[in-house]
Amino acid sequence: MTTVLDGIISGVRDDLGRRRAALPLPELEARLSEVAPAIDPMPGIRSAEGVAVIAEVKRSSPSKGALAEIPEPGVLARSYAAGGASAISVLTEERRFSGSLADLDEVRAAVRTPLLRKDFMVDAYQVTEARAHGADLILLIVAALDDALLHDLHAQARELGMTALVEVHDAAELDRALALDPALLGVNARNLKTLEVDPSTVTDLLPRVPAGVVGVAESGVSGPDDVAAYVRAGAGAVLVGEALVKDGAPESAIRAFIDAAATARAFARTAAAGE
Repeated sequence: MTTVLDGIISGVRDDLGRRRAALPLPELEARLSEVAPAIDPMPGIRSAEGVAVIAEVKRSSPSKGALAEIPEPGVLARSYAAGGASAISVLTEERRFSGSLADLDEVRAAVRTPLLRKDFMVDAYQVTEARAHGADLILLIVAALDDALLHDLHAQARELGMTALVEVHDAAELDRALALDPALLGVNARNLKTLEVDPSTVTDLLPRVPAGVVGVAESGVSGPDDVAAYVRAGAGAVLVGEALVKDGAPESAIRAFIDAAATARAFARTAAAGE
């Protein structure tokens, strides 16, 4: 049975084929020398007060359709940075999310905040492409990759100086992801095969993320209370898109997320001290 994820990946492969034909790999690789070295996002993410916010430039989604126009992604990215985002995620998938590599270029020119290329990575060409367009992080969705390709793309990202956010949706995928010894492990509340959102996926799996690996809660965030709940479950970071692009005041929204997370952590420390 064909799933939503299968359909997305089919389109991603078609679009990738056209880009590869227009710009062969040797020419793409030649562009790497023109790009500044990748920024390591981990110091900022690990030291973030309350929670690290990965704020997303996101125009639309398969589940919700159009979310926001975003005529100037760089302007939105500067608001994210001013609000205290530890990293900025840029959707580059064209068909379902209305993103592009041009968006990534524009955001890269606007901020020095670490950038995540958010796409469905299924080929080594895309990893090189991400770095050539200034990305510091890539997303690797375990559900979309077999173990061999998952390992190869993760190793390639490291060779290029990038950090991979390895995303899982269930316990079996978590075990596969941990075999990579990732720095960032995302737990997505959204089932990419059905698009249903279940926040308990995050709160159930995050406690299993070992110390030293930053757990990233993805999807299911509509406000500060959701961020606080994810932090109580062990999230060191949250990836938020829809709630920020629809808010109208993304800078203050990010600050509210960080404040809610800091309060949740302080309460947890106080409770622990009183035991």
